[in-house]
Amino acid sequence: MSGIGGGSWLWSVATYTAGAAAGAGIVTAAVPAALTAVGFTGAGIAANSLASAMMSASAIASGGGVAAGGVVAVLQSLGATGLSYLTTTALGAGAGAGLLAAFRNA
Repeated sequence: MSGIGGGSWLWSVATYTAGAAAGAGIVTAAVPAALTAVGFTGAGIAANSLASAMMSASAIASGGGVAAGGVVAVLQSLGATGLSYLTTTALGAGAGAGLLAAFRNA
């Protein structure tokens, strides 16, 4: 059975594993930074940010409050507490392996 670029199956497994590990590392750093950049911080939603505009629109749409479990509430929760290690690793591993698969099939 041949792998990426006609290599061995073991080489394919090693390549996907490396991609998954790299993806997990990138997601671990990128998700908290991205949430903070748009205004979902550990101290709450930053004034005059994209997050505050989203919160305002959500509150107007729902008649005055932000719906529990809605996009704004979930993003604020993630901004305040961060992603769990397991969630971050799973997202990153999936992203890394998916990118490798896309490049392999390109």
